[in-house]
Amino acid sequence: MRGRVLQVALFSLALMAPSLAPSLARAQSGAAQLSKEEIALLAKVQVAIEIAHDSMNLQFAMVGNKKPEAQEALKEKLRAQIADILKRNGLTEAQYRSQTFIVSTDTVLRRSYDTQIVQITGAPLPGGYTPPPAAGGRGGRGGATTPPIKVPAGAVGTHIGHVVNSFSDTPNGMGLLPVAFAEARTAAQHAGLATKGANLDAMKLHAGHVINAMDPAIVPNGPGLGYGMKKAALNAANHIELAAKAAGASQNVIMHAQHIATAARNAAARADQIIELAQKVQAATTMPEAQALLSQIVSLCDQVLAGVDAKNTGRVSWETGGLNQAQEHMDLMLKGENLGAR
Repeated sequence: MRGRVLQVALFSLALMAPSLAPSLARAQSGAAQLSKEEIALLAKVQVAIEIAHDSMNLQFAMVGNKKPEAQEALKEKLRAQIADILKRNGLTEAQYRSQTFIVSTDTVLRRSYDTQIVQITGAPLPGGYTPPPAAGGRGGRGGATTPPIKVPAGAVGTHIGHVVNSFSDTPNGMGLLPVAFAEARTAAQHAGLATKGANLDAMKLHAGHVINAMDPAIVPNGPGLGYGMKKAALNAANHIELAAKAAGASQNVIMHAQHIATAARNAAARADQIIELAQKVQAATTMPEAQALLSQIVSLCDQVLAGVDAKNTGRVSWETGGLNQAQEHMDLMLKGENLGAR
């Protein structure tokens, strides 16, 4: 499935930018020439760049940095950081772009690259999933899979299990909250790739990938799991509320269910904003127009996970939180049930 999706992405890129077809063909023909050492170095560089992006995204989202001149200064700072990362690792920008394209269009090399990412970070790439050793599993903040989480008995535990362990219609039977995390990270990754696009067509391609991760009903083909962050977050909110309404639900479950549902729905609401902006990117006629929209998308993708510090207290509450706060209160709920949250 993943290989087919990548082929569709390559074909779409060639259609949107025919002038790139020769270079794309050369990249494909040279894919087999990437050594294990080159793939390992690329993975190392990519992790460093993503860390730089994550750090800068927090600054982009700060209220004091919303002015255009502040945003542009931050972008320039990020470009300098990325250039330094590439230089320190002996890669030119052209080599980085070419090798990134190669691993994204070769299924075998992509698996090798993913393996390197796992070894470096301890977690699968955004959108990736490793089936658990037993029924159920959890992606959590880091995306790592662990055995099913202990939940209360009865209907309360059934619905909590749908959120954290396994649900009937999700990819690989994942829990709804892990799916939401995986799709959110895929969207954030491709929003970042869009900002680094060499031309308007590349920006539009990755904008479509962002939409795919948020809601595949709108853009069916892309790098996401095929479920969508919005659907996963809304279903997680619905099922945690069903847990709170079930017979035997404790006050601890009832209280934290409200917090989890609110944070998850906040994330889903931001998905609508992201999709609207990404569609505007797809309709953009100039790179500056697309870049301005993408800057907003990057900030919103960060907010899907981290929420918003609306009161400037240095801490995000569940009222304005995102998936991180939903997970935080899920952990608190399970701890309160004396089940040992992981």
